[in-house]
Amino acid sequence: MVEVQVPETLSGQAQIGQRGFEGLCAQCHGENAAGRQGIGPPLVHRIYEPSHHADAAFLLAAQNGVRAHHWNFGNMPPVEGVTRADVMAITAYVRELQRANGID
Repeated sequence: MVEVQVPETLSGQAQIGQRGFEGLCAQCHGENAAGRQGIGPPLVHRIYEPSHHADAAFLLAAQNGVRAHHWNFGNMPPVEGVTRADVMAITAYVRELQRANGID
């Protein structure tokens, strides 16, 4: 849905998060968090910048699910089996992607 510039290097935690994202999130949120048309929104988007959706919002969404409020993709269900450490690493990956695309 959006074009994502991938940084040349990722921190160690973001590398772990990338693997977690690919296994748990990419099915809906697309490769490199670019979104999937008709399925899930891009996370590399100003809506998800830290000042609007803090890191805790990602944790709550993954653990509890979230009702649709910015996009028309429907509600996001909880992610089964995801741990706090998983979400922290995935969030680090998403934040590094965001920064590489001018979203701070």
